[in-house]
This record gives sequence, structure tokens and C-alpha cells, in this order.
Amino acid sequence: MVHVLSSRVLLRPTDPERTRAFYGRTLGLAVHREFGTGTERGTVYFLGGGFLEVSGRSDAPPAPGLQLWLQVEDAGAAHRELAAAGAEVLRPPVREPWGLIEMWIADPDGVRICVVEVPEDHPMRYRPGI
Repeated sequence: MVHVLSSRVLLRPTDPERTRAFYGRTLGLAVHREFGTGTERGTVYFLGGGFLEVSGRSDAPPAPGLQLWLQVEDAGAAHRELAAAGAEVLRPPVREPWGLIEMWIADPDGVRICVVEVPEDHPMRYRPGI
């Protein structure tokens, strides 16, 4: 069995500076580390229990199946902050039939990002009898 010590999502954007501005300024993700210079510069952001690395460049946007899931304390507050910061909001927060509150935004290359609030009464937080 592979013993995984750490993990990260590698993102190769079409415009690295624009993408770094989105994740660093618009989303406000904290920087874990930076490396390289010029066009070879890379930035690794904290994503809660994981990391997002923005480095390199691609001629085409990432595959449409790539999506990120970011849990926040308050989806309504995140919606207001992200809309004010100019993020492309695809759908405002909605309580889904499965009980999570989800909103959807997109990064500059169209990568869909689900911003999720786990309500206090959701089974992910509370399991009766345990």
C-alpha cells in the first residue's frame, strides 16, 4: 500500500499571473510556499487540509472535469465577500437536498469551485448516538 504523506492539486493555468491574482487576492488563500522566478515561478496555496499549486503554463484550460471543493464556515458571508471581490459567481448559496449549503464560482480558466458550508445539524458534524 502507498503511504501518502501529503497531497496537492497541480493547476497549469493559461495565464499564471491572472490565476495567482484570483487564488491569492480574490479568494484570499494563504501562501504555503513560492518557488522559481519569471515564467517558471510557482505558488503553493493552503487549501485547508491540502494544497493547490499554481505553476507552469498550459495552452488550454484544465479539463472540464476538474473541480475544487472548499469548505467554509459561512457560505453566505463567502458569497458576499467573493462577489464584492469580483469572483465569477455561477450560483449563489443553496441548501441542497443532501443538507449541505453550496455555492459555485469559477476561476479565470473556468475551473468550477464549490464553496460549501456544513450546517451544524448535518450528519458530517453530528452523528446521534456516537
